[in-house]
Amino acid sequence: STDMHPYVHSFTPAVDPPWQARTDFDTFKAIAERLSELSADHLGVRKDVVATALQHDTPGETAQPGGVVLDWRKGECEAIPGKTMPGLTVVERDYTAIGAKFAALGPLAETLGLPAKGIALRPDQEVDELRERNGVVRGGPADGRPALDTAVKAANTILALSGTTNGRLATQGFHTLEARTGQEMAHLAAEHEGKRITYADTQAAPVPVITSPEWSGSESGGRRYTAFTLNTEHLKPWHTLTGRQHFFLDHDWIHELGEAMPVYRPPLDMNRLFGEPQLGPDGEKEVTVRYLTPHNKWSIHSEYQDNLFMLSLSRGGQCIWMSPQDAEAIGVKDNDWIEAVNRNGVVVARAVVSHRMPAGTVYMHHAQERTVNVPKTETTGKRGGIHNSLTRLILKPSHLIGGYAQLSWAFNYLGPTGNQRDEVTVIRRRKQEVTY
Repeated sequence: STDMHPYVHSFTPAVDPPWQARTDFDTFKAIAERLSELSADHLGVRKDVVATALQHDTPGETAQPGGVVLDWRKGECEAIPGKTMPGLTVVERDYTAIGAKFAALGPLAETLGLPAKGIALRPDQEVDELRERNGVVRGGPADGRPALDTAVKAANTILALSGTTNGRLATQGFHTLEARTGQEMAHLAAEHEGKRITYADTQAAPVPVITSPEWSGSESGGRRYTAFTLNTEHLKPWHTLTGRQHFFLDHDWIHELGEAMPVYRPPLDMNRLFGEPQLGPDGEKEVTVRYLTPHNKWSIHSEYQDNLFMLSLSRGGQCIWMSPQDAEAIGVKDNDWIEAVNRNGVVVARAVVSHRMPAGTVYMHHAQERTVNVPKTETTGKRGGIHNSLTRLILKPSHLIGGYAQLSWAFNYLGPTGNQRDEVTVIRRRKQEVTY
């Protein structure tokens, strides 16, 4: 589940994996165990120096007061890990124990706690309960720890250690937040303090989540999630220097980029930078546009996309929204088959021609997977791609800032906040007779 979903629910398999196929969990478990066996002769125990960025919601985000960034490499300051450079830690890695550690809950969960937005949840009772529910590991590096040797045990552990599915941890986290902010908030979760959602519960039916300080919204009293409810209605300070929303970002890197105040920054000229086609109509057959992939309105991360109602709403397959002007430039009418191509890949989809789209920009909502109504492309003769076939990840320097309040760095997926959803793409009308 995510912060935008008011329920937690399982997607249990319709059939067991056939023949030698395995679930993802069992695949990774087997790889970890085999790697541990090979490591006895090849890797053993090693020590690595790990650099950690000055991260959000930690003391490190105030390590560089005033947003003044001095460069120790130029002799402007002393190199101090965790202050003028990333934190450095020596980590001992026992590669022969990877398989054992994969299948057990680590020992720091109840000792150091589970950090969420600067608050550490203490799951001491939950770890004891997991020992009873999951059983414990006997012998080896994970001796006595709760077992995580099956996917169901891992799912129950995740549910037990989150305030959104464990009312005791949610209430505990709010009490910690109350002591820090001076605002009463524990009542938001108190009605569910004794509630514990298990994997079996989610198999029976979707279960409403519990209001937790892990998120900024409130589902208390049956309301739906709205971001920043805790800040606006319960006066929890924003995670900024002032505790309020503010618009002036006083940091050396931000000043260098000219973004200390909200300003309009036009899209990058991808033609000059990377040799992509220039924007605008290209003759009568092709149009070059900015290609964006916003969140989908007609699927839940591809789940249930083939449901009859979803198929009716989404036209029964992949589609790209475009403006009447761009459609007219290439002779496309609403619901025609089109093909989008750039140096990254190709997509086949139906055109949704709408006056709501600005000229020069198209949308392909994300999570339209290649499972329903995807014909072969004319460009390659292979099955048409998905929304991400045309995109790539480009990092923005301001997303790497560390050590100054809300500008501090945080890991997302392949780096900081993803901004790959903006590409230059050529679109043309293709033959309307398609083959699969």
